[in-house]
Amino acid sequence: MAILQFPGSNCDWDAEHAVDQVMGIPAKRVWHKDSLPSETEAVVVPGGFSFGDYLRCGAIAQFSPIMSDLKNFADRGGQVLGICNGFQILCEAGLLPGALIRNDCLDFRCLNQALQVEDSNERFNSSKINHSISLPIAHGEGNYRVKDSTLEELESNDQVLLRYLDNPNGSINDIAGIRNLKGNVYGMMPHPERAVEPHHPCDDGILILKSFFDPLQTSSPVELVST
Repeated sequence: MAILQFPGSNCDWDAEHAVDQVMGIPAKRVWHKDSLPSETEAVVVPGGFSFGDYLRCGAIAQFSPIMSDLKNFADRGGQVLGICNGFQILCEAGLLPGALIRNDCLDFRCLNQALQVEDSNERFNSSKINHSISLPIAHGEGNYRVKDSTLEELESNDQVLLRYLDNPNGSINDIAGIRNLKGNVYGMMPHPERAVEPHHPCDDGILILKSFFDPLQTSSPVELVST
């Protein structure tokens, strides 16, 4: 598991702890100017404030050297999970559709959020994860926006992962997370890595992360091609 680090990332250590220490899956933080390790089987793009969120959230990070490796990895079927700022980066980089803009309330929202799990695919569905869960959110730009035609495609192709039960930011159709059409790139604003231990508000994050990592038990590593 490779966990990308950008200047301003602040959830990279949390993600590494959740994956490596809690779930027992070897994880390594990888600096944004380095190459994606050849042994990478999955990638987490963590939350934080990459490059201080100057311009738009994720707008500068999309040009980091490691992003070419990430796009190649995703194109070849590698699993990618973007959390909060990671979701914003994946949208800015074109790996997921749409964009995240300022919360409609104009406040930074930091709370435990009730969510509805959508039946997106065999990996991410309510029978595996539970119909409703609770995860922490912490963002000022989590208002998901997408043009009407793309929204129709997302809904008709079951690409929505999570919806807010009490929308905290104004996201269209209460969307809190989506996947790409192929089903290997995921993005969500809630933080599953902050809900994995007894002293956390809950451990629902384990269910989310497990659904993402389970296929690694049967899949072969993605062969990286240098760019």
